[in-house]
Amino acid sequence: MKKNPELYTTFLGAVAAFCTYTSMYGFRKGITAVQFEGIAFAGIDYKIWLITAQVLGYAVSKGIGVKVVSEMKPHQRPLYVLGLILFAELALLGFAVIPAPYNIVFLFLNGLPLGMVYGTVLGFLEGRKQTEILISALTASFIFASGLVKTVSLLLMQQGGVTELWAPFMTGLLFVVPLLLSVWGLARLPAPSQIDKDLRTERLPMDRADRKRFLNTFPTGLTLLIISYVLLSAFRDFRDNFGPEILKGAAVGNPAIFAQTETLIAVIILVLMAGLRWVDNHFRAFTLINLLMAAGALVVGLSTWLYQLGLLTPGPWFMLTGLGMYMAYVPCNGLYFERLVAAFRYVSTVGFIVTLADWYGYLGSVAVLMYKNFGQPGISFQEFFVYGCYGLSGAYLLLTLFSYGYFRRKIGAIEPHPSISISEIRA
Repeated sequence: MKKNPELYTTFLGAVAAFCTYTSMYGFRKGITAVQFEGIAFAGIDYKIWLITAQVLGYAVSKGIGVKVVSEMKPHQRPLYVLGLILFAELALLGFAVIPAPYNIVFLFLNGLPLGMVYGTVLGFLEGRKQTEILISALTASFIFASGLVKTVSLLLMQQGGVTELWAPFMTGLLFVVPLLLSVWGLARLPAPSQIDKDLRTERLPMDRADRKRFLNTFPTGLTLLIISYVLLSAFRDFRDNFGPEILKGAAVGNPAIFAQTETLIAVIILVLMAGLRWVDNHFRAFTLINLLMAAGALVVGLSTWLYQLGLLTPGPWFMLTGLGMYMAYVPCNGLYFERLVAAFRYVSTVGFIVTLADWYGYLGSVAVLMYKNFGQPGISFQEFFVYGCYGLSGAYLLLTLFSYGYFRRKIGAIEPHPSISISEIRA
């Protein structure tokens, strides 16, 4: 395969990125499968304490990552990924050993390093001719992994006799070897070629002045996009963290449903995203990405309406809300900014803006958890999720359209930058 460098890079990068992030989820999402029914502290459900602590740690991690990820040198990335995840697993050990409620702090420590993993892995993949396929594989992993890890954790408890407190740590142990192998694969990826740099714009670390300049170049469009991403992240995190409770409220109790529904969603999203590889014009690809995001918002709202009318059963409804959500969420985790940077020929790193958006997104997730517990304590997780589907569908659609309108006007107001086209390279 090394006789065809492009095919080698595509295959190795896609598999390694997919497996790395799938493995990372094993150290983060095992807690979401545990319900801790009937346990509360200071009037707050114990699981809400745990998820809030983890998400807050994740949000703080994103804030730290805005600087760390954007300034990270390429040779540092493999050790960063391994070190961050090792710290997270040790925190899960502390969670298992220390009694409740004192172990809540260990979920904060678990989330604290993990928020920097995605941006670090993204740095291996951006700025290449194959970036759409590589990022598609990366983002498909966290759709697939979310269901896989929940199923693994549930099976450890139901069939392996693992207690609720030890389930997250034991789940992480199962992913240690896959993690080591997949990070080794990422480390073997060749650097972007000169053709990649000519086609996609060179990607370089960004210091504080560089980051500020980038934000000041696209203030309105990025602000609207980040607001929409906050709503989307909060929705996605709520569905992901409380999937068992949502489906229990809808009378679905099969633990395998998470792996089944999320695997199907991952395949669909992978095909849709990878198809952008063959769109030569960067702004045309950016337009298609925005249309896909808007369509995702419509799928969430429409499927929920059909579910409430009784025309969809709970399983397909849950799957369709995930499909629509990820149609919007996945592009914002790399491809949206990859094509934006390429269209405007802006020398930068996509990892910076993705990590910045994630920082605000996870702060929004904490706010939603607090609102559910204190603002709407009397309604079920399933009912709260239904309201969230309608709210997300309308607000996200409007924000996406206004943000796209801003960038469309912006691209029309500047002088096009001469660049190589994909068709020229193929020739």
